[in-house]
Amino acid sequence: MQILKKESIALAYKDSGTEYPAIVLVHGWGCDHTVFAAQEIFFGKSYRVITVDLRGHGESDAPESSYTMSEFADDLAWLCHKLSLVRPVLVGHSMGGNVLLELAARYPDTPDALILIDSILFPSQTLLNALRPLVEALTGPDYLEAYRMAMLSLFLSADDEAKKTSLISYIPRAPQHVLLSSLIHHVTDYDPALAASGCHVPIAYLGATVPLADLFYFKGLTPQLVVGQTLGSGHFSPVFVPDQIHAMIVDFLKGYVQQ
Repeated sequence: MQILKKESIALAYKDSGTEYPAIVLVHGWGCDHTVFAAQEIFFGKSYRVITVDLRGHGESDAPESSYTMSEFADDLAWLCHKLSLVRPVLVGHSMGGNVLLELAARYPDTPDALILIDSILFPSQTLLNALRPLVEALTGPDYLEAYRMAMLSLFLSADDEAKKTSLISYIPRAPQHVLLSSLIHHVTDYDPALAASGCHVPIAYLGATVPLADLFYFKGLTPQLVVGQTLGSGHFSPVFVPDQIHAMIVDFLKGYVQQ
C-alpha cells in the first residue's frame, strides 16, 4: 500500500493497472481494500485501478474523531485530486456507496459515474430497529463478536463456506471507535436524501438477494438511477460472485457512461 498524508492523517491506497481511464474501488464498513481483490485484477487489464483504505480502516490512520460520510467523501475527493484522476468511475461496496453519494453531491466535477453495491440507503424502520442493539453492543467489550455476528447475518447459505470463513476471520479492519461512529453516521442517524438528490452523474445500484435499500424512493430523488441484482449471493457479492459484478459494471459503463 502507498500512503498520502492529509493534514497529518495517513490515507492508504493502492495504484495499479493501466494509465487511463481510472476506476476507484471503495470498501464498506469495517473492511478494507482487499474486498475488491477480484475487481482489482479484472479491471486492471483496461483501467488505472485505485483501491483505498478509508480513514480509520485497514492501513489508514484512525484518529479519535467522528467518522461521517462527508469526512470520508472529503478524503476521497482529496485523494482523487492528489493522484490527478480525471473524472474517475467510482465503485463503492456497502458503506462505500454512501461515501460516493456524498462525494458526488459535494464535488460534482470529480466523478464520471457511480456504482453502489448493496449499500444501505433509506432503510426500513424494521431494519433500523434490528440494528439498534448492534449499536449498543459496539460500545461494549464484546464489540468484535457483535460485528462478526452482524456480518454473518448478511451471508446466504449458498455463499462459499471457505470464503465466508476467510472473510470473517479477517474483519473487522477498523478499531472499536471507528466501527461505532461510522455505523451511526451511515445508517442509524444518517439521511442520504440530500446527497442522493445532489447526484447528477450516471449511477447504478447493484443489490443482493436481501434488499437493503428503498430503491423506489431512491429513484425518485435520483432519476438517472439504474438498478441490477446479483443472483445467489449475499451482501459481499464482490467476493462471492465477482463475475456477475464485473459483467454488470461493464454493461453499465458501456450503456450509460461515455468512456
